[in-house]
Amino acid sequence: MLDHPLQDIDAWLLLFSNNSLPVLRQTRRQIEEMRTDLDSVDGRKLAKVVLQDPIMTVRVLAYIQPLAGRALHRDITTIAGAVLMAGIEPFFNRFHEMPTIEGMLKDEDPQALLAVLQTIRRAQRAADYADSWAHWRHDKNPEEVRIAALLHDLAEILVGCFAPKLLLRMRAAQAAQPGLRSAAIQAEVLGFTFLDIQMALCGVWHLPELLRELIDDENSEQLRVRNVTLAVRLARHSAKGWTDPALPDDLKEIAELVHLTPEALAHRLGIEQDEKRDQPQ
Repeated sequence: MLDHPLQDIDAWLLLFSNNSLPVLRQTRRQIEEMRTDLDSVDGRKLAKVVLQDPIMTVRVLAYIQPLAGRALHRDITTIAGAVLMAGIEPFFNRFHEMPTIEGMLKDEDPQALLAVLQTIRRAQRAADYADSWAHWRHDKNPEEVRIAALLHDLAEILVGCFAPKLLLRMRAAQAAQPGLRSAAIQAEVLGFTFLDIQMALCGVWHLPELLRELIDDENSEQLRVRNVTLAVRLARHSAKGWTDPALPDDLKEIAELVHLTPEALAHRLGIEQDEKRDQPQ
């Protein structure tokens, strides 16, 4: 496992691109179970499994883009579309015996695996929020918004898998200096920010331009990007409960986005309910 920063961004791209990216153990298990009865598998059922796992999602999108470009001359921006394009049996032939995150980190500090799983759980919650709000807004394609939120912090997950000591170092620095911007800590420890790495990976993997735009917070003047950005913020600020001082501002902006009162939004989010689900799993 890498325990020091790499010399340039190309080295980070090479590290991630030349390794078989690991998925959640649960993802691998569910896909292997489906493989035993292909006749009962459809694209919707398969997409539901894929869309709970950020790395599996990006693996599928990266796999399908060259095929889609040759056949359709356009990008595939949803997992359901990717499965339809690939076909059920070729999909299972391609994604077989994948390495797992849990297996990759089993010999590392237990805190490293916990940190990665917490980040994934946060990404899942951001995706759920983004998807819900996209439906409330009658977005033309809510799954695109869901995927963008799910992949927003993909670089953080990848660094945690391949360089867990560096991720723990950044978390310790953030805990010691909570007022310091996370991007500054990332640049100090890695030499680049997560966003720098992520945008470069989008190019290497030929991810759809639309998803790159939705992931990039710099495009926050766009309504769909704002949907993604606010979902990611809410998932981050509520990760340990609903007491973070940033949450009132988040909820105000989200209420404006979805045209609800803050009280109606809080009710829909279930903030007044017991928040056991926010604890790391």
